[in-house]
Amino acid sequence: MAFEQEWAQRKQAAPTGEPSPQMRLNQLAADPGGGGGQGVLATAPPEKKKAANTIENVLQPGTTKAADAADEPTTNAVKAFNGWETAAGLTKAHTHWDDQVKRLMGRLNSEKTALRGASNLFTGNDQLTGQGFQPVQSKVAGL
Repeated sequence: MAFEQEWAQRKQAAPTGEPSPQMRLNQLAADPGGGGGQGVLATAPPEKKKAANTIENVLQPGTTKAADAADEPTTNAVKAFNGWETAAGLTKAHTHWDDQVKRLMGRLNSEKTALRGASNLFTGNDQLTGQGFQPVQSKVAGL
């Protein structure tokens, strides 16, 4: 369908006197901010630190332990099935398992780093914003 034909159809379908809502690009939502939130950005650095510590002290060691637990039984099974296609399949599955564990550990490490970084970022931004108001506060206090 050509643009002109589609445009003519849409003009005919539009209610008279008022453009369709899809065409109102110059208006804001009735709710300030558009998201319906409280308008307050809240962050909890201690909770982010606690979550990062849980990843570091519980999830990562547990994941490593679970991954290592599969090594010996799989190696023994591969030896037991030596010469069979099952041994090759087990080796391939174990290699895939190790790859998945490495990816999971990398993801956990990324999440831990992001949590700590976000906590530091928000705290640093708050401090910089406060420092930015110090000259104003000094002038107001001096009046």
